[in-house]
Amino acid sequence: MDDAVFLVRFWGVRGSISVSGPEFSRYGGNTICIEMRCGKHTLLFDAGSGLRPAGAALQALAVTDFDLLFTHCHYDHIIGLPSFAPIYDRSVKVTLWSGHLAGHMTTRQMVDGFMRPPWFPVKLEICKASLDYRDFVSGDVLRPRQGVVVRTGSLIHPGGCIGYRVEWGGRVVAVITDTEHEPDRLDQAVLGLIENADLVIYDCTYTEEEMERRRGYGHSTWQQGVKLCEAAGARGLALFHHDPTRTDAELDEIERLAKDRFTGAFAARDGQTLQFPVSLRKKR
Repeated sequence: MDDAVFLVRFWGVRGSISVSGPEFSRYGGNTICIEMRCGKHTLLFDAGSGLRPAGAALQALAVTDFDLLFTHCHYDHIIGLPSFAPIYDRSVKVTLWSGHLAGHMTTRQMVDGFMRPPWFPVKLEICKASLDYRDFVSGDVLRPRQGVVVRTGSLIHPGGCIGYRVEWGGRVVAVITDTEHEPDRLDQAVLGLIENADLVIYDCTYTEEEMERRRGYGHSTWQQGVKLCEAAGARGLALFHHDPTRTDAELDEIERLAKDRFTGAFAARDGQTLQFPVSLRKKR
């Protein structure tokens, strides 16, 4: 791994439910999972169905110590966890973080409640990896690895959701999924998380024309993502959490419209990788 690169890889970009078929082949059908490599440190965000191929890639690279941070625990964001091969490997250590249920349920309770009968054939004890559970409160600043700073904030979504701002090597990448914006208002919490970011990964499930029928679902639009990035001075916008009915052709058109408004915009695809060179100060 290149110690002077901040790498972002999309393993799952689809929202609500995974999809398959020729009309989804280019953008992909896996639900939410994002990998970030800060030099030698690996962070994963959410455990949607994209977590399965992410796990295979980590095993191939012999990565045995990493962090998994949850935005929230709706099915599309956790469904891949039981199929995540590293958690069954005795040589692996995974630190799992969550803050959206602070005061109501711990990270351990959330995972244990999901991976057990009748939802899963066996209990969590089948996992042989070392699983370290960490809880936080929205607004906390996390320091999961040396030199890596993760700022947190609350998003507007049924049941709660956490947005993340990852800072390392002078670069900033923000994960803002799932969130619903209010008409004619920019969310101050989101603006704080994405200020001057190199990349904003943003919930673009709907278009503004669709929002009137989708109020209360807890999602946003590419148009709002553009407004937020412009106001915050962000440089890149990854359209993300694609509606499960959105075909490749429709996403092509949405990407074209977004690029016309904001040159740094693009529709994220399964398997897509971005690299941001960093400046690391050498110790004397």
